[in-house]
Amino acid sequence: MMNAASDPAAPEDKSQYFCNIVAIGKLRRVTYTGNIGPVTTMPAFRKTFGDFSPTVHGVVVSSVLISGAFTALIAGILGHRFGQVRIFAIGSFIYGVGAAIQSSATSLGAFIVGRLIQGIGEGLFVSNVWVQVSEMSPTRVRGTLTALPQFTIVLGLVCGFFICYGTSRLGASTTLSWRLPLVVSSALGFLLSGTYWFVPASPRWLLARGRFTEARDVLIRLGFDEVEREKLLEESMTQVQAHNPHDVAIWEEFKQTFAGFREAFSAPFRARTIFGCFIMGMQQLAGIDGVFYYAPILFEKAGLSGEQASFLASGVSALAILGITIPATFLADKWGRRTSSLLGGVLITTLMLLMGSLYAADKVHADRGAGKWVVIVSIYLFAIVFNGTWAIGFRIFLIESLPRKTRSSASSLAQSANWFSNYVVALITPVLISKTTHCGIAYVRDERA
Repeated sequence: MMNAASDPAAPEDKSQYFCNIVAIGKLRRVTYTGNIGPVTTMPAFRKTFGDFSPTVHGVVVSSVLISGAFTALIAGILGHRFGQVRIFAIGSFIYGVGAAIQSSATSLGAFIVGRLIQGIGEGLFVSNVWVQVSEMSPTRVRGTLTALPQFTIVLGLVCGFFICYGTSRLGASTTLSWRLPLVVSSALGFLLSGTYWFVPASPRWLLARGRFTEARDVLIRLGFDEVEREKLLEESMTQVQAHNPHDVAIWEEFKQTFAGFREAFSAPFRARTIFGCFIMGMQQLAGIDGVFYYAPILFEKAGLSGEQASFLASGVSALAILGITIPATFLADKWGRRTSSLLGGVLITTLMLLMGSLYAADKVHADRGAGKWVVIVSIYLFAIVFNGTWAIGFRIFLIESLPRKTRSSASSLAQSANWFSNYVVALITPVLISKTTHCGIAYVRDERA
């Protein structure tokens, strides 16, 4: 049988090529996370929609998460039924439509509707991207390739912050300053939607559907060696003979999925499921997305004057996160999950206590003293520590701690807990900033750590 390594039509790096395309979808977060905070604080944005309360600000930013959380719950079912690549293409298109509505909005209501639609598209994508990349990766490069989505998430943050920094220089006299970042995100969504139709379906999905010849061709294109190909084919033939996937209606798949959710909360799996939901929820309640969404406001409140200066500081924080994500991803196995989690918690708590204590002692002033610089540096360090420890370690720890029988359903529930916590953080952070002292904000986040 022809070996992929010697086949000139199937070079070794095909899997890397296609996985890169899938992972690049995470760059869409240039709007979802990277630039929505800066966009909503631009004077041109406020000039278009008028001033609004911190509560409304939180609703605008967080609305994308509530719709995404619901679609993320059923994305796995749709991906299993129709193929993940097709769902990615549809999700990217919906995402592009939502961003386009936002970029052309003339009322705040229309802008929020665009955010809700955008969240539907993101929810269809985010839950399955790691699965798709893993299933398209030969064993020899799977660890590296499955790290790509996390890397592109952070790269998207960097792009989003610096795009906003550039467009903010257009000034408050033109709405292009806040519309252009959304146009870029919309264009990226539509571009990726078209590109995904050229990405091959997951070989495991093809095998599960009984399409063995097509699956074999895809495995060769992706660079799977002969031993790994034959093992997958043999396992899949046995499974298909025992259970024909075409005999199951989509409604039955929904029923099976929700039955899986019930099983995850039954004995003896209940404790681990609750633990998984707890750590993924607490991961977000540490406040990291409050920094991502509202970084310009946080830096301004810390004493960094000037809109462009706060935007630039936000971009630098994203660069720092990108810098730590690369080594942290590849060193995760050497550090260990327990060590990473404990060290991250201690450092996050220390940084929050430091910032809260400085504000409590009235040592932070915009025009004098070193207090403001300690706070600014602490915000950077918090983002670096979180992304080097909890952001990576918790997700890996979650998968490894769940029993195989309920791993799929329990991880979906934990991801939903993560989304809901993210929604709460995005919703209440501007309210906390306006209603409480900085000391209060820091101590509230410290309790979560």
